[in-house]
Amino acid sequence: MPLIDKPPRKSRLQAISAGKWFPPVVDPALRQEEIVLAIKDFCLWYEQAQALFDVSLDIPHGKVTAIIGPSGCGKSTLLRSVNRLNDLVDAVRIKGDMLLNGDSIYGRGVDVIELRKRMGMVAQKPNPFPMTIYENVVYPLRIDGINDRRILDEVCEKSIRGAALWNEVKDRLQQSALGLSGGQQQRLCVARAIASEPEILLMDEPCSALDPIATGKIEELIDQLRGEYTILIVTHNMQQAARVSDYTAFMYLGQLVEYGPTPAFFQKPKLQETEDYITGRFG
Repeated sequence: MPLIDKPPRKSRLQAISAGKWFPPVVDPALRQEEIVLAIKDFCLWYEQAQALFDVSLDIPHGKVTAIIGPSGCGKSTLLRSVNRLNDLVDAVRIKGDMLLNGDSIYGRGVDVIELRKRMGMVAQKPNPFPMTIYENVVYPLRIDGINDRRILDEVCEKSIRGAALWNEVKDRLQQSALGLSGGQQQRLCVARAIASEPEILLMDEPCSALDPIATGKIEELIDQLRGEYTILIVTHNMQQAARVSDYTAFMYLGQLVEYGPTPAFFQKPKLQETEDYITGRFG
């Protein structure tokens, strides 16, 4: 796409809508962080339709990074590109790369199954397997051939405690996970995701199917996991991003617009366009 060096301040989003590309505004605070996931000039097409445009985004270790933006801005597409779920879609092609702790995600010869084992994924809707609570949590270990009951018991309890669910299910571990409430199922999915101690935890609008009480518990859980896990979360809820994240990235029509520490991002964004979006004047 053609590059405009110095766009008029208030026309950036309109120019993006017209097919122009701008380098994102990134807070220098990111330079001080240890980076777990480095997204480099990443582009993605669905057949001839381009969905992501030269996205570069560094995800810091032990922090919660939220991606916000209007529907269709590419935030879920970007998240699904990290664990290569978009590979399952016909006619997808990409340019650029992503590095997970220095290892290429899209390099030749990458074992996608092994790659996905290095990540945890929590989807929009709770998706427990039709098996017991216990077997849901230890499933990642089972597929790696681990059957030592002592190890499985230890990981199960640690993961469920980590997902702030232990007191609610400790006497029900051999019951079906499908009998849990929606909020409990989502926390169980978090427990399953962290059982293999992933290098990064991906969350795609994890509260969109939950009621306010369950949403509050998931947000509390994210806060508890902060520091121990690196979390990348996509959310359509700007208030949620402000509550749970350390860093926030604003995307619009497949481009990264602004990225920085969450308090400054919401209180004093560097771009007028970002302020217009987070205050509801645009988007």
